[in-house]
Amino acid sequence: MDVGYRLLGIDHTWIRRSLGRLGLLLLAVHTVPVAAQAPGQDWLDQKMGSWYRTASRAAPGHWGIAVADQDGQVLWSLNLDDPLIPASTVKVFTTGFARSVLGGTARRPTRVVGAGALDPSTGAWIGSWGLELNGDPSFERGPGAGPTLYDLALQLASSGIRKLTGPLNVQTTEGAADAVYPSVWSRHHFGRLFAPLIGPITLNENLVWVVVQPGARPGARPRLSEESPEGIGELITVKATTRSGRRSSLALRPRPGGGWIVTGAIGVRARARRLAAVAPDPKIVLGAAWTRALQKTGITWNPSSFIGAPPSSAPRVLAEVSSPPLDSLASEINRRSLNYGAELLLQWAGGRETPASRLMQHVQQVTGSATGLELVDGSGLSYDDRVTARTFIEYLAKFPATPEGRNFSQLLPANGTGTLYRLASGLPSEGVVRAKTGTLAQVANVVGYLGRDDGVLLIALLYNGSRPWAARKAEWTLFRQLGAHGVAIPSDTLPESLLPHLGGEAESDFVPAWKTDSADPTIETETDTALPADSASPSQKN
Repeated sequence: MDVGYRLLGIDHTWIRRSLGRLGLLLLAVHTVPVAAQAPGQDWLDQKMGSWYRTASRAAPGHWGIAVADQDGQVLWSLNLDDPLIPASTVKVFTTGFARSVLGGTARRPTRVVGAGALDPSTGAWIGSWGLELNGDPSFERGPGAGPTLYDLALQLASSGIRKLTGPLNVQTTEGAADAVYPSVWSRHHFGRLFAPLIGPITLNENLVWVVVQPGARPGARPRLSEESPEGIGELITVKATTRSGRRSSLALRPRPGGGWIVTGAIGVRARARRLAAVAPDPKIVLGAAWTRALQKTGITWNPSSFIGAPPSSAPRVLAEVSSPPLDSLASEINRRSLNYGAELLLQWAGGRETPASRLMQHVQQVTGSATGLELVDGSGLSYDDRVTARTFIEYLAKFPATPEGRNFSQLLPANGTGTLYRLASGLPSEGVVRAKTGTLAQVANVVGYLGRDDGVLLIALLYNGSRPWAARKAEWTLFRQLGAHGVAIPSDTLPESLLPHLGGEAESDFVPAWKTDSADPTIETETDTALPADSASPSQKN
């Protein structure tokens, strides 16, 4: 062979070295981790089988599981058509339904309306007036977090109004101006922070909270240093005491006739404590907050009945603010798993009479199937909801293919954020997973998207059983295993201008039509430890 090499003019030593380098190259290619290559069915079967054997031992119960490709082709499943309690994963459907009906840019208005005229000499509004609330989930949550009553009062003041007369009249564009506890929710949840009253009268998520500071010395009365909404301090009586030491035991209890009482004791050296409660009558809270907003803008309000001839003019808008766009609301509702927010989205899109029925019709229309689905609310807090893993997979695959579903996955929390905060580790980057959790006393579900370099996987993990915490831990493990070499899920690339406009208006500075006719964290929160397990952080619950 050496002679042959020499006849060809090629050095045999160079050939041996070249073959050696080729062998090392082939070995390197052969030993690339299997998970970094496109997974085949055998790879997925092995991963899923091994994972489920471990998960079912740690969390015995009723599992419904499906893993599919981006087109919805099921690659691995277990109990695919078994109806299970979905919990907060219902919010996936509610988000899509609201987007389909209203469009991602839609906004919810809140207004001051009135019939009458401004007396330019006194600044008095002569006539009737009222607040129109329509169930904006972001309303009155503080500066920068959404529109406020102060914004409305400031518009009135800038238009020349200095005096209002007449009791607070609250109205809405549809149905009764109220807020009620949904009949399909368990009474066990009544009064808990994750289950406030639902309806057009919504401010500060229909919760109240105060920050309590210890008094200057033992025996002194503690004081309120913060409150939300602003003005509720007038509804709160502090009966707690300051004691020596650092220990605290405080409670915010409802007061007969409205308002709250702070009871218990706080240590003189203790940190400030934040106490929160559900508002049992949001209209009382609205009255106190509206009073404070008017005071801050220099408007006096006499709640006595207006005396004078009824105004002959038709009601008109005196001031108006709007919510952030629906997509922004939906993103936050999913990230924090806000039950009240999901119910308000459902009523906004489906009306107040039978919105859950319309939600079901939407899901059935998208999936093309009338089976595997029973929904009675939009948040998933009801134990009467039922969904199959197949239904979730079909919806996740088909809804993004509609014009209304553009960038749908981006409305779900990314790993490491919101209710997926425990997935901050074990994945290459934020955005590899976009999913929604669902958690109740015996429910632990995760439904959503997992990005890989060979395509996006659709995953539905439903667990109903006695060990939801163990099930959730196993679910996170699976996402880490399947997404170990994942990539961030991309946004859609189709220009928005090519999609049909679905409603909503661009934000603009509001100027009342009648004006032209006129003359001119460091605080510790005490929480209910019995809250469901869906949480955006260890102290925030679903």
